Amino acid sequence: MYYPEPISKLIDSFTKLPGIGPKTAVRLAFFVLDMKEDDVLDFAKSLVSAKRELTHCSVCGYITDRDPCSICEDESRDESIICVVQDSKDVIAMEKMKEYNGRYHVLHGAISPMDGIGPEDINVPSLINRLKNENINELILATNPNIEGEATAMYISRLVKPAGIRTTRIAHGLPVGGDLEYADEVTLSKALEGRRDL
Repeated sequence: MYYPEPISKLIDSFTKLPGIGPKTAVRLAFFVLDMKEDDVLDFAKSLVSAKRELTHCSVCGYITDRDPCSICEDESRDESIICVVQDSKDVIAMEKMKEYNGRYHVLHGAISPMDGIGPEDINVPSLINRLKNENINELILATNPNIEGEATAMYISRLVKPAGIRTTRIAHGLPVGGDLEYADEVTLSKALEGRRDL
């Protein structure tokens, strides 16, 4: 009621993005209005292009502009290890580390009974097919260290156990540079559980 309709629609569009509240949406909308028209058109084209040209890899589920993705096509990677992650963003985080050289499997979510999300609603069936059809020695479960991520990791580990594939869980606990006094009980408990010999 305060803004002309085109601005109101733009503000509403921005509020649909995660982490964008009403005040930030208004700021972004007015920022866009102050941009050069060519820049706005490029921005709009980028949004449409990302939505239309990207797909999920038919092998691992990672977001890609070709199928299979560049990671699945890379013959230098260790095909015997699969790292299971919740989202494509997690693949990027793992790749930035430059320590992992295996394959991935993206679940596109986590099991969450409270939200009505079961194993069949995420990319678990295709993971099981991969385990049957590929020669996998280790499955690394790198789901988020929250209730949903833990439930998903436990479900997959129980599902895979009869196949005799080594199943590991990434360690979680205290961040480097963190102080014990600021850590919550669950984080401290996980850090103590994951202790190792020096």
